[in-house]
Amino acid sequence: MSQAISRFPLVTNMEQLPTDVRERILAVQEKAGFVPNVFLMLAHRPDEFRAFFAYHDALMERESDSLTKAEKEMIVVAVSADHGCLYCVVAHGAILRILAKDPMIADQIAVNYRTAPISERQRLMIDFALHLASHRGVLDDGWQAQLEKVGFTLSDVWDIGAIAALFGLSNRLVSMARTPPNAEFYLLGRVPRATAS
Repeated sequence: MSQAISRFPLVTNMEQLPTDVRERILAVQEKAGFVPNVFLMLAHRPDEFRAFFAYHDALMERESDSLTKAEKEMIVVAVSADHGCLYCVVAHGAILRILAKDPMIADQIAVNYRTAPISERQRLMIDFALHLASHRGVLDDGWQAQLEKVGFTLSDVWDIGAIAALFGLSNRLVSMARTPPNAEFYLLGRVPRATAS
C-alpha cells in the first residue's frame, strides 16, 4: 500500500502545471531518475514553488566563502533531525552521503552530530545552526568570535543561518503535508547506482 504524497491537492497531470514548473520537475526527474515528492507536494502552488526553489538554489548552489556543499547538507540534516522531519533527513541525507562520499555520515549526524566523525569546526557550525533554528538564538559577539576563530567569514555565518531558517520552513511544510521521502532516497549514496547496459 503506497503512502499519500500530501494531504493537500496534487497536480495529477503535469500538463496542467505552468511550463517553468513542469520543466523544473522534468529536469530533476531526468537527473535523479525519479521525481522527489516535495516537488509534487509544492507544485499545487506554483508561485510558492518558484519562490522556495529560487531561495533554495540561491543558498545551496552558490559558492560560499568557505562552506562546502557537503557542509551545507550537514546543516540541513542536523536541523531537520532536530525538527523531526523524516523527509528532509532522508532526502538531504542522501545528498550528503553522495557529496561526502561517505555512506554513514548522514545517519551519524542525524542521530547525534556531537559524536559524529566531523571536525570541531563543523560541530561548531551545527551548534550555531541549531542555536538559531531550535533555540531562537541570535548572532551575538560571542558566537561571532567563536565562528570567526575557526575560519568562518561573516558571509559564511549568514549562509549557516539562512540554511537553518530555510529548512525550518521546509521541515514544517513537509511535516504539515505529511509528505514521505521517496523510497529511492534511502539507498542513494549507500549502494552504487545501476549502470545502463
